[in-house]
Amino acid sequence: MKKSLLLILVLLLLSSFCSPQKKESLFNGKDLTGWKVYGTEKWYVEDGQLLCESGPDKEYGYLATEKFYKDFDLTLEFRQEANGNSGVFFRSTIEGTKISGWQCEVAPQGNDTGGIYESYGRGWLKQIEEEKENILKPGEWNKLRLKVTGDRVQTWLNGEPMVDFSDEKIGKANGSIALQIHDGGGIKVRWRNLVIEEL
Repeated sequence: MKKSLLLILVLLLLSSFCSPQKKESLFNGKDLTGWKVYGTEKWYVEDGQLLCESGPDKEYGYLATEKFYKDFDLTLEFRQEANGNSGVFFRSTIEGTKISGWQCEVAPQGNDTGGIYESYGRGWLKQIEEEKENILKPGEWNKLRLKVTGDRVQTWLNGEPMVDFSDEKIGKANGSIALQIHDGGGIKVRWRNLVIEEL
């Protein structure tokens, strides 16, 4: 009896280590707990949604997770109001408002939402195909999925695959998830349902 009970306990313990990671929400719908603001642009919560908005300086701004995420599957929803030029950085580090990492583009129609851009480096690594530009729904909620495993990056917009490629430099990096406000002013984007699963 004691042996069988011990075996059950061992199996339960092993299953807890071997079970897949659970999904977690990056945003609690109330405040910016777990995040850090970089720059002077506005980040705030309204009606359970996360908002980014240009401030008086009209410069780049970032809201980054305090935790680093290397391999992950991230889903979120965004709605662009006014100029929606923004983005979701991954495996990123920030000093002031200079960011090292890679951006999954979130921008007005015709500007490669779902493509991958390297700031302060190689520029566009993978733009979306022209015929996919109409997948973005301007002024409506859009669902973005970003999956990064090793050196492979995959994105989906509203359930449609956008890019899928591998990059050695990305594979070696680690860092935060960071939302961006582009410079230039007049930008406002709403975010909700930010859910990540570590892989």
